[in-house]
Amino acid sequence: MNTPADYFEGQYARADDPWQLAERWYDRRKYQLTVAALPRARYRRAFEPGCSVGVLSELLAPRCEALLCVDRVASAVGTATRRLAGLPQVRVQHMAVPEEWPEGPFDLVVLSELLYYFGPEARARVLRQSADSLSDRGHLIAVHWNHPVDEHTRTGRQIADEADALPHLRPLARYDDPDFTLTVHERGTSPGTALSPARVEGLA
Repeated sequence: MNTPADYFEGQYARADDPWQLAERWYDRRKYQLTVAALPRARYRRAFEPGCSVGVLSELLAPRCEALLCVDRVASAVGTATRRLAGLPQVRVQHMAVPEEWPEGPFDLVVLSELLYYFGPEARARVLRQSADSLSDRGHLIAVHWNHPVDEHTRTGRQIADEADALPHLRPLARYDDPDFTLTVHERGTSPGTALSPARVEGLA
């Protein structure tokens, strides 16, 4: 990672939830928008790298038959494990991406507030591995902060543009506001456009 591992370990050493993800309206609103943007009602197998303390994971879980949540910081994994203990479809694991990556395929990968901590090569690798892990018609969700931060190498808008450039990913939705950018991409190797929920149900 571009940001040293001891930066995250120091943050979690000071508090179980150092960014107050469970408390701030900004984060709660962003997470609700993220879940609302999922094109399908249910996903068979989902992956959330960089899950932190599991606040978003808890909202994703009811939409997933199986959800794998991972983080590189052991104390964050412990907090997420306790938060998600009552959700049998969720597995929380200690894992450092992109060096470690679970076996796919997944029909949903969620990258939330993660990619701007990586330098260009590692960030491109995470994006590529995310796309390659998707099943056909699977979805990649990316959500990232837009304001400048010393530890961040990119803004949400810049990350969205990088996702747009990936082969076999079709843009389906994009939401921009001053604080963050959220994108939805669908994997597809055959010609055509991404299928919106209305087109899947034959309404459009």
